[in-house]
Amino acid sequence: MLKCVTFDLDDTLWAVNPVIRQANLTLWQWLEQNAGTFTQLHQPADLVEGSRMRAELLAEYPEIGHSMTLVRLRLLERGLRNAGFDEQRAEALAAQAFDVFMQARHQVELFEHAMSMLKQLRAEGYLIGALSNGNADVSLTGLAELFDFQFNADGVGTAKPHPLMFERALEHTALRPEQVVHIGDHPVNDIQAARELGFWTIWVNLPGQHWPEPARADETVTCLSQIAEAVARLKQKAVHRATL
Repeated sequence: MLKCVTFDLDDTLWAVNPVIRQANLTLWQWLEQNAGTFTQLHQPADLVEGSRMRAELLAEYPEIGHSMTLVRLRLLERGLRNAGFDEQRAEALAAQAFDVFMQARHQVELFEHAMSMLKQLRAEGYLIGALSNGNADVSLTGLAELFDFQFNADGVGTAKPHPLMFERALEHTALRPEQVVHIGDHPVNDIQAARELGFWTIWVNLPGQHWPEPARADETVTCLSQIAEAVARLKQKAVHRATL
């Protein structure tokens, strides 16, 4: 029997790129006011994925590559040291700057129907969890009362599609894979990874998304309003699947 629904967060319940752009802008404005030599020496692009500064950091510390939190903190610390701050001051400023970024990072705008869909699943008695490679905390997005648990790459120590995050969800809920449906936008990190462990899967393929080949999901939705019905269909199928 289906008992739990887990969600990816970024680009599944809200669009992440506008949020990160605004958070980066807010961070940069704070740095201009509180660490002007940093912004004189660097550019906003130095802090984002694909930058030379980020690549150099990950080449030196590949073990933190799964953690968006650690990567951004280390980038800030390194940039502040390059800008002339001593190590202690650089760490303190980096921590303050990261807090500013994270406050803005949680100013998300939910996709249409996200809130009503989650409330419906909650009313139907499902456990609801978040499994995210990002560092968003659902309790800071206005969704705290709708989620029972959350795991992310920072806390688990590895990112999807590695199975550990899904395994942690099973351990936490004491459920079997066929009792859980995972819902996400990424064909590999969400759908393929969850399917390989025996989860039911729903691919959130919102308009405008294009992938090299279709996600092999149990269900596909193009609007979040379709999720509750998709879960209901899987609930009927789940009666006949067991992995003891």
